[in-house]
Amino acid sequence: MYHIATLNKISPVGLERFTDKYQFTETLEEANGIMVRSHDMCSMEFSPQLKAIARAGAGVNNIPVDRCAESGIVVFNTPGANANAVKELVLAGMLLAARNLPDALKWAHTLKELPPEEVAKAVEKGKAQFAGTEIKGKVLGVIGLGAIGVLVANSAAKLGMKVIGYDPFMTVSSAHELDHKVPVVHDMNDLLPHCDYISIHIPALDETKDMINSSRLEKMKDGVVFLNFSRDKLVNDDNLIGALKSGKIKKYITDFPNGKLVGREGVVLIPHLGASTEEAEDNCASMAADQLMDYLENGNIRNSVNFPECSLGPFTKTGKANARICIMNKNVPTILGKITGILAELNVNIANMNNRSQGDYAYSLLDVDSDVDEAALKKSMKVEGIIHVRVIK
Repeated sequence: MYHIATLNKISPVGLERFTDKYQFTETLEEANGIMVRSHDMCSMEFSPQLKAIARAGAGVNNIPVDRCAESGIVVFNTPGANANAVKELVLAGMLLAARNLPDALKWAHTLKELPPEEVAKAVEKGKAQFAGTEIKGKVLGVIGLGAIGVLVANSAAKLGMKVIGYDPFMTVSSAHELDHKVPVVHDMNDLLPHCDYISIHIPALDETKDMINSSRLEKMKDGVVFLNFSRDKLVNDDNLIGALKSGKIKKYITDFPNGKLVGREGVVLIPHLGASTEEAEDNCASMAADQLMDYLENGNIRNSVNFPECSLGPFTKTGKANARICIMNKNVPTILGKITGILAELNVNIANMNNRSQGDYAYSLLDVDSDVDEAALKKSMKVEGIIHVRVIK
């Protein structure tokens, strides 16, 4: 029986996917897996029983990813599960800006002070101040062509916008999904001067902090509308405020309000609603649950942010697969040789194997046709560089 803890309210649709091999617990010390959304886990201490954390969403800045890796805890996220929800809000953000809807709605609310018979006349007199533009024919730059960025680019193209993409790390899958009419530039500076709208969809990492700064803002077209539905740390707020004051940026639409931006002229703040749809929450929770179960039962890793993707498919005990050994280690030379050497010394024969590396860490799955003494194996594997060993029988 595996024990699962939840740190936020998780969609019942996702929780219902857990089979009778699982039991929910409120005692974190006994949890083998944790389902989480936005709960801050950075200061938490983790039990030796914990094997994996599944984030029902894409961002993992609330999870100590590196510390988890050092402890042999896999951290999953759910890229793409909320992509459509975010895409729709980005499109709404462009329309809000194009048609001056926030100011128009605010003004329309004041009409309640007028006598009913004067409302229609006031509307006809006052509407001109909110006249906007259409997005058809305008140029949209999409910075980051992952699951969300590709959907934004494709939908904008279908709405008649001219779209330019930029992503130096674009995957084959994203390239396949992207509308063939969307050109992709290899330098962000080739995109910035030409766009009426720019939408950013880049992960929030140390190396991407403040990537939208004074230098890049200066290269943008005067009067550009900038949309940020990724993370606030990607944008230098002080530089942004300067660009708003100068008119370089006409409007800044963001899903991440903060104290520097509240009440600021030209800023439209949305209270982090990107993935806040019933459908997105169901999709994220379902995907997180499936990945967690696949790892606990089969050792397979999909969509981890701290260990490589690695799979041998479902584990079924047969004559050719008596047990499955899961090994996490530092990605350094000679480790794989040490692992196979130790197994040979223990008379454990490897029937099938998959080894993958990602950055500083590597992961191996080995189906073996021999009996495995787990205690003896773990004792023998206590060598420098090996982080964690698990046996599935």
